[in-house]
Amino acid sequence: MSGTEEMSKALKASTPGFCDMPSTIVRASIVQASTVYNDTPKTIEKAGEFIAQAASDGAQLVVFPEAYIGGYPRGYRFGIGVGVHNEAGRDCFRRYHASAIVVPGPEVDKLAEMARKNKVYLMMGAMEKDGYTLYCTALFFSSEGRFLGKHRKVMPTSLERCIWGYGDGSTIPVYDTPLGKLGAAICWENRMPLLRTSLYGKGIELYCAPTADGSTEWQSSMMHIALEGGCFVMSACQFCKRKDFPEHADYLFTDWYDDQHQEAIVSQGGSVIISPLGKILAGPNFESEGLVTVDLDLGDIARAKLYFDVVGHYSRPDIFNLRVNENQNKPVTFVSKSVKAADGSEPQDN
Repeated sequence: MSGTEEMSKALKASTPGFCDMPSTIVRASIVQASTVYNDTPKTIEKAGEFIAQAASDGAQLVVFPEAYIGGYPRGYRFGIGVGVHNEAGRDCFRRYHASAIVVPGPEVDKLAEMARKNKVYLMMGAMEKDGYTLYCTALFFSSEGRFLGKHRKVMPTSLERCIWGYGDGSTIPVYDTPLGKLGAAICWENRMPLLRTSLYGKGIELYCAPTADGSTEWQSSMMHIALEGGCFVMSACQFCKRKDFPEHADYLFTDWYDDQHQEAIVSQGGSVIISPLGKILAGPNFESEGLVTVDLDLGDIARAKLYFDVVGHYSRPDIFNLRVNENQNKPVTFVSKSVKAADGSEPQDN
């Protein structure tokens, strides 16, 4: 008998009413796959195939990579240079904008139906268009087929800032679901300590980290977040080859292999699932498209937080305190004014 088993047996014997409490098990799947670029209907169809495959293996939660719908524009330059604008870049953005989706909208309805049909909770990475501004967004769906809401990336990275808008504090949700408290941070906003803390403050347990970062250094960040937050971290990244992207002379890929050919890997994946105790449960997969699936023992959250609860017993609110502005920030606000009619009748709002 191990020391842990002996301790458990002694505790049962010495503690009145002590009993083994069963843990809740949640089966989670990450989809590691490439967008079908410039073809949103086919991308959604491909997503449906992966969702069905995950559900057939018992998945209750399915997580997709950053910008899966609409596509992560790796290597795109949109003709941008300081003080430089060109028609080819404008037309490239026109096509990219056309691949993005309106939220809510018909594509969101299709995803909701896929979640309902397969009885899964779903986190989908998508490019959202609001007018002519694009946002990198995480969409959430319940297993009943209800669109729960969205998180817009609050800080695009590097050249992303030239083509994506900035999310605000009104879309940093954590949803209290039967599986656990579910939320997301997208790619390098996971490096923002205060954003992470806001999610911890909302009690996140199932932490989705859709990303375009397939580096080995990223794995260290995911390990740290799992330990810091005492939560399950599910990092989903696309696996793409050069052939998955449209041909364009202006693309500037960073290949993971030196040879420049259609089979060259340009996004190497690395999707991974990590427990609150810092154990890699599944992945990372650097080899191919596919599913990364594992059972999550939610009891590990309490086990981890015995020693470290970053917004609980291991916090010092008397010294450090975070204020989060959850108001929606709009560039234009219309305020109607009451105007008295010339004939003295009741004022009407204009």
